[in-house]
Amino acid sequence: MEYIKKDFGSYKLHMIKTKKFKTIKVRVCFRSPIKKNEITLRNVLCDVLSQSSKKYKSKRELSIKAQDLYAANLVSNNSRFGTYINTDVTLTILNDRYTEKGNLRNAIEFLNEVIYHPNVENDKFDEKSLEIVKSETKTSLEGLRENSNLYSLIRLFENMDDGPMAYRGCGYLEDLEKINSSNLYTYYKKMIEKDLMDIFVIGDINTTEIEQLIKEYFEVKTFKKQKVKYRLNEVKARMRKKTIIEEEENNQSKLAIGCRLNGLSKYERNYPLTLYNIILGVGDKSKLFKEVREKNSLCYYINSVPNKLDNVIVIRAGIDSSNIKKTIEIIEKQMNLMRKGKFDQEDIKIAKEYYKTALDDMTESESSLIDAYYAMELLGVDDIETRRKKMDQVSMEDIIKVAKKVKIDTVYCLEGISK
Repeated sequence: MEYIKKDFGSYKLHMIKTKKFKTIKVRVCFRSPIKKNEITLRNVLCDVLSQSSKKYKSKRELSIKAQDLYAANLVSNNSRFGTYINTDVTLTILNDRYTEKGNLRNAIEFLNEVIYHPNVENDKFDEKSLEIVKSETKTSLEGLRENSNLYSLIRLFENMDDGPMAYRGCGYLEDLEKINSSNLYTYYKKMIEKDLMDIFVIGDINTTEIEQLIKEYFEVKTFKKQKVKYRLNEVKARMRKKTIIEEEENNQSKLAIGCRLNGLSKYERNYPLTLYNIILGVGDKSKLFKEVREKNSLCYYINSVPNKLDNVIVIRAGIDSSNIKKTIEIIEKQMNLMRKGKFDQEDIKIAKEYYKTALDDMTESESSLIDAYYAMELLGVDDIETRRKKMDQVSMEDIIKVAKKVKIDTVYCLEGISK
């Protein structure tokens, strides 16, 4: 695998050359500081760009063109990355050797059409496309409570924080009502002109050809300062945990526990923390699975996930309402035992093997590899092979030090009650 990065001032081009895949994936990434009142606007824009363009006036026409490009797949997505919001537009196509010469060029031209030539007249987005997206977004937002897993996570974060972590990535109904074809286009121009930008291309590629094609079809004139400092959310945990219980007509209760991480070094955040989390709550070998599910039969599922930029670990479980108190008690007990070093070398060995398998899986996915190189670009994390070597060196003492820096801040439960 060969990685080449080119800095063209207004954007960076990242080329990952590998013979593992028959497809070529091109991902265009826009990012800017997140603002709560712009989240819904950005979500709508992301979807509108996928509805039509100047040349292809409907989603059907876009789909037909994608099929002409040997079933190319076009997707767009928004995500939060610490204090930044990211919009990715990704096109996946078959390598020219499996199609015909020139298909790659035609595909990149198509991607350029979607991003830079939207369906706009008189500085306004097409009303029909916009209304389709707004209607779908409204339905999704109005039905948010029905997605109890997502809703419980949102409510946990809203009770833990008042910054970006608490912002609803799905958006807000009150902001949706303010969006029109004119202010959406104004925001689109702002994103194109001001956002920081990275382009990733992965596959069995000719890097010289890729560089020429990207320069030709992504002729961005605006110089954009690329230095970004991602601020960690350093908020100390409460002296006494906050507990919120809300009722919902459901057969299952959704438990979400937010744990603060304080005072971690970069090494601890990238390595011992990962092993700590795997031992605590990842998979059927974890402490939480064994104690809460297997031994006490208290949950349908349980897991833990770290969010390193927000400095939190979130523990989630699906349980019966009668088991809420006991489940929390066992989780706290297991966390205390890890602080005291009550785990063994076999636990560490299993966690390291799990991590290495995850790294192996990452190299089998174009999207995961792009994510890995993007994290290297934005956060300065190590490359995959360095991660593998450094993880081998993590000791039990390293993990115990991290365990002592993890503290429960907020417990949220969406308690299921009988209808």
